[in-house]
Amino acid sequence: MSINHFPTTIAAAHAVADRIAERLKAKPSIVLGLATGATMEPVYERLVALHRAGEISFARVTSFNLDEYVGLPPEDPRSYRSTMDSQLFDLVDIDKARTFVPDGLAADTSAFASRYEAMMREAGGIDLQLLGIGRNGHIGFNEPGADFAARTRVVDLEASTLEANSAFFDGKLPPTKAMTMGIGTILESREIIVLATGATKREAVRAALTGPIGPECPATALRRHANVTWWLDAESGAGVAGESLAAE
Repeated sequence: MSINHFPTTIAAAHAVADRIAERLKAKPSIVLGLATGATMEPVYERLVALHRAGEISFARVTSFNLDEYVGLPPEDPRSYRSTMDSQLFDLVDIDKARTFVPDGLAADTSAFASRYEAMMREAGGIDLQLLGIGRNGHIGFNEPGADFAARTRVVDLEASTLEANSAFFDGKLPPTKAMTMGIGTILESREIIVLATGATKREAVRAALTGPIGPECPATALRRHANVTWWLDAESGAGVAGESLAAE
């Protein structure tokens, strides 16, 4: 595990995008695990800019998103499918038939979750998984108490998660359930990048990196993975040792 510090949020996000671009150039058919949320917006902005500059192509990429709210149709602008379309997929040359997001309207969520796992296996597994971290230490929507061996499934969201995400719902609470890749699924990725920015993530980052490994902080499971890199801005990474990197 390595920890990289950057002076600003944008510097950290752009460095993550540049690492993804580097991996994409090395393997144009890369399978990406993608995340959503405010933390990821500047990452996708940078990737779109690199694509428009002719530096990268997504033409052969396959992607799987971490999670989706249960009950939101894909065309709802607050759904993660809609978010990914507007922030990345509709703006680059990716084949949208190879962009996969959990189905929040699946009639049989267990059957869909099993299919989602099978689709990832059939694609050859996730080469590079992009993660954020919740204020309570969740990764994906694996809330505190989640089994480290868990697979894709429907989960109940904690009050703190609902409150944090209410900003995307005009101050109202979002759906209380979501379908998420499990921690066991995430840990099968060949490489994991974790981006955390802002003071509200500081305690979660510290717990994930230095606290006891256990379900109370789901992100501690990442310390059991052989290839994880953390990318932190000055606020999220305060007090955490690591390599300091300047903005380009």
